[in-house]
Amino acid sequence: MPQSVTLGVENIGGIDETEVTLHRGVTALTGRNATNRTSLLQAIMAALGSDNASLKADADSGHVTLEVGDESYDRTLERRNGTIVTEGDPYLEDSELADLFAFLLENNEARRAVARGDDLRDIIMRPVDTDAIRTEISRTEQEKRDIDQRLDELDDLSAKLPDLEQKRTRLTGEIEELREELSEATDRVEEAEAGVEETREDKDELDAKLDELQETRSELERVRRRIDTERESIDALEDEREELADELEDTPERPVDKIDQLETEIDQLQNEKEALTAEISQLQSTIQFNEERLDAARGTADASESSGGDLTDQLLPDSETVECWTCGSSVAREQIETTIEQLRSTRQERLDERSEISSSLRDARSELSDLRDRRQELERTRNKLDNIDEEIDERRERIEEYESRRDELTDEIEALEAAVEQLEEDVQDDLLDQHKEVNELEFELERLEGNRDDVEERIESIEERLEQREELEQRREAVAEELTELRTRIDRIEADAVEEFNEHMEQVLDVLGYENLDRIWIDRTEQEVREGRRKVSKSSFDLKIVRSTDHGAAYEDDITHLSESEREVTGLVFALAGYLVHDVHQTVPFMLLDSLEAIDSDRIAALIEYFEEHVPYLVVALLEEDAAAVETPHERVTEI
Repeated sequence: MPQSVTLGVENIGGIDETEVTLHRGVTALTGRNATNRTSLLQAIMAALGSDNASLKADADSGHVTLEVGDESYDRTLERRNGTIVTEGDPYLEDSELADLFAFLLENNEARRAVARGDDLRDIIMRPVDTDAIRTEISRTEQEKRDIDQRLDELDDLSAKLPDLEQKRTRLTGEIEELREELSEATDRVEEAEAGVEETREDKDELDAKLDELQETRSELERVRRRIDTERESIDALEDEREELADELEDTPERPVDKIDQLETEIDQLQNEKEALTAEISQLQSTIQFNEERLDAARGTADASESSGGDLTDQLLPDSETVECWTCGSSVAREQIETTIEQLRSTRQERLDERSEISSSLRDARSELSDLRDRRQELERTRNKLDNIDEEIDERRERIEEYESRRDELTDEIEALEAAVEQLEEDVQDDLLDQHKEVNELEFELERLEGNRDDVEERIESIEERLEQREELEQRREAVAEELTELRTRIDRIEADAVEEFNEHMEQVLDVLGYENLDRIWIDRTEQEVREGRRKVSKSSFDLKIVRSTDHGAAYEDDITHLSESEREVTGLVFALAGYLVHDVHQTVPFMLLDSLEAIDSDRIAALIEYFEEHVPYLVVALLEEDAAAVETPHERVTEI
């Protein structure tokens, strides 16, 4: 971030037009009430991306520009159909974090939540997308299950490897013995042939028939092995099909209309939430506008009093009547203040309604995600079953083809054996037996070598798959760590928030030195609460206060018994904790402070000095006497 930024404002709040330079560190907006300090803070918020800004009462449009180094960000506000519409290119795409923990004006939710004793946990966790975390947990759990299944398969294959290697060793030994036996048999045939005179044609024909018989027997053996292999594959597929069928039977069918119903419900809830958000924004703008006009009217009355107006006017209470800025008539100030309070109450009701809708929305989205995941899982299982059935049918067809070929080969072998038997009568019996022995040995050797090739192919395939184990185990470890991180993310954010608040609250109380206020801290507990349609275990942030009597006896107190100054300080420290826990400074390096009048000047100065350590740009609206007490070197803006 640069050392300074420039802000240009037109028709925002009570400002006609101005340009202000904000320097890194502390910038104090000094002056009396109704001098547009809050309006300037609203302009900064608008440029950064917040919608909590109001137009000048007599303007239909306003504009704000923020120059940060070589970058420029602008925002336009227009009044359309009674609603303020914002357009442009702000600094932030989403201002939720900043609205909660950086823009600490009087009506900031974090500050007010402490003062009202609201649910502090809800404020801290609001920016956390718990639905996205739950979805990511489901996805990661499924990936871990898939990896575990693949590792289990590798374990099964690894368990088969020793038996296969032992079988290969046994086959290799049998092959070597058979080769020696064949070599000896071949030598005997050659010796016998050297000393025997016989009809060469008969011998050649016999040799040809024997070769043909050997080839046919070899092919028959190959066909039989293929039949056995196909049957083993079918058995394995049928086992897998049975497991999938059981799994499918155990998985309850979720009706499609339930998913459609949830989608419709989510759309309705989302529309209700958006409508409430728009209404809340409009109420906030109306409240701020009326408060500013009321402050301006009070400032005019103060000016009249200081200039020595009519004695009778000075004796009248300044809260008696004011001129209505909508119709021009004279209206009791108390009536306007009552209206503003009613608007605040309505806004709070709408905030509560939106919170309830958000809870229902989270439940519905979570249930919809579960239904979709289960539906996809059912579809995957059904598709897998269909594929298995198709593969079983294909393998059975191949078995029929192989069996048909086996029968043909059997017939051919019978015919060849008959032909060989006929030829044997024309050839010397001893030599014929030796040729027959060689032929049988060659056939047996080929069979054993074929079996060994099959075993070696299976061993090689298993070893190739086992090479994936290390990579799978590393990925499983990474997925397990990711799953642990996801499951504990919400818990860690809550714990960090409590730790940050307690630590800073202790330090701030020590710096500010409130008498008989020993300690303020958050106690984080777990309790069963109803969230939409179900009961869940949810954390609760309980604000604890301990005071001491003049005699030194400690006792527990309540937030309602704190002074206004103590409540404001507690709210500001709570907002600072949220600012730090959510790393707000990484997205918006600004913090805005307003409405500190309830705190005395020396404590305001100490508080600013403390906050400055954690915020790059700290912009504070101060009365002149409060600004004078600030010893920290800072810039001042006195003309707006």
